[in-house]
Amino acid sequence: MNRQNRMRLPRFSFPVLSRDKADTLLLLAACISILLPHFQHVSWWVTASCTALLGWRTWLTLQGLRLPPSWVLLPVSALTMLGVYLQYHSFFGREVGVTMLMLLLTSKLLEMHARRDLFVVLFLSFFLMLTSYFYQQNIGSAFQSLTGLSLLLTAQLSFQYTGLYPSLWQRFKLSLSILGLAIPLTLAAFFLLPRVQGPLWGLPGDAHSGRSGLSESMAPGGISEMVLSEDIVFRVQFGGTIPNKSLLYWRGIVMDQFDGKTWTHSPGSQPLTYSPASYSGPAIAQTILLEPQRQRWLFALDLPASLPPPQTGLTASLNPQMELRNSESISQRLRYEITSYPQYRYQTALTAEEREQALQLPSGFNPRTANFASTLRQRYVEDADLINAILQFFRQQAFSYTLEPPLLGRQTIDDFLFESRAGFCEHYASTFTNIMRFAGIPARIVTGYQGGNINTVDGYFEVRQSDAHAWSEVWLKERGWVRVDPTAAVAPERVMQNLDRAIPKRGFAGLMNFALSGNSWSQNLRMRWDAVNNSWNQWVLNYNHQTQLNLFKSFGLKEVDWAQLSLIFFIAGSLILALIALPLMWHSTPQPPLDRVYFLFCKKMARKQLPKMPEEGPLHYLQRLRQKLPAKEFQATEQFLNLYMAAKYGKHDFSEFNLISRLKKLLAACP
Repeated sequence: MNRQNRMRLPRFSFPVLSRDKADTLLLLAACISILLPHFQHVSWWVTASCTALLGWRTWLTLQGLRLPPSWVLLPVSALTMLGVYLQYHSFFGREVGVTMLMLLLTSKLLEMHARRDLFVVLFLSFFLMLTSYFYQQNIGSAFQSLTGLSLLLTAQLSFQYTGLYPSLWQRFKLSLSILGLAIPLTLAAFFLLPRVQGPLWGLPGDAHSGRSGLSESMAPGGISEMVLSEDIVFRVQFGGTIPNKSLLYWRGIVMDQFDGKTWTHSPGSQPLTYSPASYSGPAIAQTILLEPQRQRWLFALDLPASLPPPQTGLTASLNPQMELRNSESISQRLRYEITSYPQYRYQTALTAEEREQALQLPSGFNPRTANFASTLRQRYVEDADLINAILQFFRQQAFSYTLEPPLLGRQTIDDFLFESRAGFCEHYASTFTNIMRFAGIPARIVTGYQGGNINTVDGYFEVRQSDAHAWSEVWLKERGWVRVDPTAAVAPERVMQNLDRAIPKRGFAGLMNFALSGNSWSQNLRMRWDAVNNSWNQWVLNYNHQTQLNLFKSFGLKEVDWAQLSLIFFIAGSLILALIALPLMWHSTPQPPLDRVYFLFCKKMARKQLPKMPEEGPLHYLQRLRQKLPAKEFQATEQFLNLYMAAKYGKHDFSEFNLISRLKKLLAACP
């Protein structure tokens, strides 16, 4: 290519933004980083509204247009508040408050007419950043907060400068320096501030609605929706080798009431004062780290034989259904030890009331299933034979295991058993239990988790929401309650392996699952990330009052109350502030290049017997020099001081390199 052709090539360059536009776009980027964690927890229309308002503000900024007047913004605000009320039917509560803060922040960005409005946006962003910890407190959310905080500080610093304007990288480094100076005092506060046992303030009624898990009711589709989540429910350390997957049934909630569609838990079960079970075979010891589920249920391998020792936030009991429950809702991460026996005989005798409850069925529902059960009962007199016949029926007929079953009508069991024959574990457990009750065999539903996977990085066994499962229990003479899992008859790979093998994901999710399967680097990366989060949970989030006292005991301070802890923190905090402040005081702040050139000018004038007086500013100094210097000598002096004052005190945007170069040339021209 010759030189002429090269000259004809078009040149592409990014438009140079004015300072006001650049600062506003930086503030918008900071607000977006604060809003992003909330988008996955609010309704779609809130996300769409915030995105539209942010896009509107960005477009106005890039086009250099005026902000909309109040008569335009008021209807927009009224519509968003109407949407909040229609969804929540209230203006009070955690979810409502966070939603309103998000809409308020994005609306306020369209009403920034004064510096006061800027600080309202910044402080709203700081507060909204704290509310993200309502949903999760893992290490990822900590990094996300640090990123948002750095951007907010950079945006705040950007609006403080007048005249000479540092580059974006210099401003970002300054914000990181500010955060770095706060780290020592933050660590001291974390370890030394007295830990309050319980919440610092009362929370609204919906404060614990963000975390989903097993509930006290089960209807078709309930568990299949829950297993789409990969959130970890609890981690386990076994006292010996990990049991076979066919034994990994984590018992949770027992449901024995059925209304034709939904199974529910019987209320009013009192804690046991004796054990109705006898155990045999080897015991399985477990140390369980349970994530906060905002419910009372604890989990253990079927069947638990002991209670975990009481501790802060944990006072467990067993009821006649062998459910392990805490005395209060679990709002913090718990670590407890428990022992289970996979071989047991449990409640070998039923009272008349218990038997009636375990055979209860609503009238007028599922007549075809009732006839089917009656026919089988006439053919199979023994209960065990009847159970095997039904499981064989599930194996031989065209039943399928799916997360997307067709909708069922009023006769849910009839529709599933004779029409759709496609369902998830709750469909099979509910159908099997109904057949048992129609045949006169006491039966009920148990929900919990089945399986899990070992994390090869930290050695913890992880049980996730995707491991949620439902199975049946039947009562057999001389054996008591016996676990029967009808899902295993249809999809044995669900029990022996995992959900992904039983129901492979499709599309993009399938490709991702393939990439994460086996011993691939992505699977290893995921395990390492889970291990890091586990360490974060144990060392940071689980640093409670007792852990703090144990820390001080290790230093020889056995009896430390809150007053002594406060005094220790005050002393340590003062020392840390002194160690940070003294070097900053001793170390002279480097003179900005602009001021350094000005002081060189003052020295040059002082050599001409025209020194600047201490109380004299550049403007008054210029007026005095006008009277003292000849006109030819004063011209360069006037140009120098005018350019300096414009850069130092004006609102002009100057390139630092070009400005200093021009000032130095004018300084050289001064006599």
